[in-house]
Amino acid sequence: MSFVKSLKCRECGREYPKKALYVCEYCFGSLEANYDYDAIKKSLTREKIEKGPRSLWRYRDLLPIDGEPTAGLNSGFTPLVRAKNLGEVLGVKELYIKDDSVCHPTCSFKDRVVAVALTRARELGFDTVACASTGNLANSVASNAALGGFKCYIFIPNNLEQAKVIGTLVYGPNLVAVQGSYDDVNRLCAEVAAKYKWGFVNINLRTYYSEGSKTLGFEIAEQLGWRAPQHIVIPAASGSLVTKIWKAFSELSKLGFLENELKTKIHCAQPEGCSPIATAIQAKAEIIKPVKPNTIAKSLAIGNPADGYYAKDVVLNTGGSAGIVSDDEIREGIKLLARTEGIFTETAGGVTVATAKKLIEQGVIPKNESIVITITGNGMKTQEAIQSSVGQPVHIQPNLNSFEEELKKVNAEFLLQ
Repeated sequence: MSFVKSLKCRECGREYPKKALYVCEYCFGSLEANYDYDAIKKSLTREKIEKGPRSLWRYRDLLPIDGEPTAGLNSGFTPLVRAKNLGEVLGVKELYIKDDSVCHPTCSFKDRVVAVALTRARELGFDTVACASTGNLANSVASNAALGGFKCYIFIPNNLEQAKVIGTLVYGPNLVAVQGSYDDVNRLCAEVAAKYKWGFVNINLRTYYSEGSKTLGFEIAEQLGWRAPQHIVIPAASGSLVTKIWKAFSELSKLGFLENELKTKIHCAQPEGCSPIATAIQAKAEIIKPVKPNTIAKSLAIGNPADGYYAKDVVLNTGGSAGIVSDDEIREGIKLLARTEGIFTETAGGVTVATAKKLIEQGVIPKNESIVITITGNGMKTQEAIQSSVGQPVHIQPNLNSFEEELKKVNAEFLLQ
């Protein structure tokens, strides 16, 4: 049973049937799934969720599908780690890492959105799926399409990290590298989607796809004992993740599932080389000014963010803030998380860690309040970004004397510190 009544324009409120639609034909506003919350209240309880599968599909009643899920059956329900070591370094009392670097099957939060998008694609009768991607989405669509027997076309910028390219090609999709930025790729895909009747997960299926991000917020609240944190730091590319985590908290509050009053402050994290949303938030500007991306955080390199306006409003309306960090700060954020919590995150995670550190040090986020940092991807995919800053192995001969000579040097350096 589906609890989605219709698709609804976020601007003018017009309603549309539950088809492969994503933009209002009257005002060109984006469409969003419109749920019957009264019916959900009668059907869904916290206990029902807790007895559900250990995957994102435990929240199936709050997702926009009609039947049973057919993709991403093992995706989601990733660890919420109490980050005591990192908390000590930052002087923070209660710090958590939501670790989607281990999300199944391709180690990023994109496995959540693709699970919903491909389930809905099958319900709508598509036999071919496609996407525009900065890397993680490409991996996930290719993996899930292979498992589900879909034909698959994936479009990427031609300068992506090699690990993400290989991590897509291994599944055998049609991979198209476009000369240009993600925004160029996205514009091309809009044209392709208009001509070829494929299920583009982040174009004509975007209304369904984006709802998958809510499950990250649902899990955080459930794993905190059905409480929303006081602060959450979220990386922003299109801005959709910011809006959907807030929507998740809001839905749980509306359903009466939260133990505490919803007062979460949302903090947006972006890299210096691509920060249109964070820049607008800091300036309290009405306009999101597009930029040309130039950052090592390629998964966040969207210069003209589709949901930027909505993300900006969420941050400002919750009393949150935004942080902008340099490439060097991103590298240090990756290493800091690895050395304190043993979690290797990709560059987007380096952005959130570095932003959280900066906002805590500036006093924007109080040290005595609960904080969640969202880690959205795995560092194995972006190793080249930190290759020059992690040092080199010590080379020795295969004998004890050679090792002990190096050990003396290590001990001497330790004593000098």
